[in-house]
Amino acid sequence: MNEQFPEGKFMTTVKIGAKGQIVIPKEARDLFGLSAGDSLILMADKGQGIALQPFAYAEAFWNAVSGVKEKK
Repeated sequence: MNEQFPEGKFMTTVKIGAKGQIVIPKEARDLFGLSAGDSLILMADKGQGIALQPFAYAEAFWNAVSGVKEKK
């Protein structure tokens, strides 16, 4: 399933191991600049699925929400 996708896009299949772990393919790690030891946020919605975001995404979101909250 590793076909050519437009720049900035990637899709493949992964298998869940016996311990519930998956491997993020190198192409996806490179696309997002992920390295061993980086933290990710896992978000899950039964209707929409699972999403992984770099921790910096959640940190920026949290800071934005906190900033709005403080301004009120």
